[in-house]
Amino acid sequence: MSATTYPNYSPGLEGVIAGITKISQITSATSSLIYRGINVHELAEHGTFEETAFLLIHGHLPTAAELEHFNKMLVEERNIPYSILDCLKLLPHKMHPMDALRAAYAMLPAYDPDYHADPTDHAANVRKATRIIAKASTIVTAAWRIHHGQEPIAPDPHLRTAANFLYMLNGEKPDEFTEKVMDASLILYAEHTYNASTFACRVTVATLSDIYSGIVSGIGTLKGPLHGGANEEAMRMLLDIGSPDKAEAWTRDALTNKKKIMGFGHREYKNGDSRAFYLTKVAKEIGVRKGNTTWGAIADTMEGIMLKEKGLYPNVDFPAAYAYYLLDIPIDLYTPIFVIARTAGWCAHAIEQLDGNRLIRPTCVYEGPTDVAWTPVALR
Repeated sequence: MSATTYPNYSPGLEGVIAGITKISQITSATSSLIYRGINVHELAEHGTFEETAFLLIHGHLPTAAELEHFNKMLVEERNIPYSILDCLKLLPHKMHPMDALRAAYAMLPAYDPDYHADPTDHAANVRKATRIIAKASTIVTAAWRIHHGQEPIAPDPHLRTAANFLYMLNGEKPDEFTEKVMDASLILYAEHTYNASTFACRVTVATLSDIYSGIVSGIGTLKGPLHGGANEEAMRMLLDIGSPDKAEAWTRDALTNKKKIMGFGHREYKNGDSRAFYLTKVAKEIGVRKGNTTWGAIADTMEGIMLKEKGLYPNVDFPAAYAYYLLDIPIDLYTPIFVIARTAGWCAHAIEQLDGNRLIRPTCVYEGPTDVAWTPVALR
């Protein structure tokens, strides 16, 4: 159906203003993204995920004392209840990690000390947000290890979020550069205005449900390959190409036959995804440091062809895919990593929504039949 059939209708709600926020802004013309007014490149290069999460939740960068207190709270809240670990052990092994993650977050609110707090209690919601952010990487790694016949590794109180994720995944503490790359990816994935999962989260909490319900909605929405699952599909695409000498032929064949090429283009950016610029640089540097430039070389070829032939730049999912692969992270965990980061943005939006709540209830256009007569079952 053409959008012009109904002047006020926009397919996919493209261009429709659904709310007002102070959390983040995308400027398409300049390919810039800011969190609370701060350029995301500054945060990724100079900041930490913990500082970014505090910024999103509290509205300002933390002082040294505030950051120390916030880090202490995150450390104290990282562990998950043993009963949730037991439930993770009962889940089918064929279950995707995103489904295990969703199941765990569906159970967590009953264990939260603020479980009975009013949904609009700002202070309680901030405390819940801190617990939600703290537990994400613990759940992801515990579920993964359990489903692969391994015991979960307890979080290390001396490690920050990025390093702790890698440590709890494989039992090895990362070097400084590896931690920095992981940390930067979490910062870049942490928030992105009214994307599909964030909007789903806001719709959920707007009913005066609770933040945990919003997180579950966000996870379910993010699972789709047109949103969070794109980084997984991008890496599978790169593996299918296999080597730099095949990249041009593969890409041109895909363009000729109108195959989906994952990791390129973005509705909100016309001149390149702001987040991809920095992550592309460090992803290719990982390859150089590890002596494996295969994926960076394939990326160079694909990026050149896609820009020349289609005017499309890579989005953040493209460099994230091969960055994570070079860090030996299983492909099925790429989207759960997205969740670890995005809990900060989702929580910030849930709090903002509940601070000045109005039920989100759009209208629609009906095109079905009218005046259909009732027919008794015997005559149908």
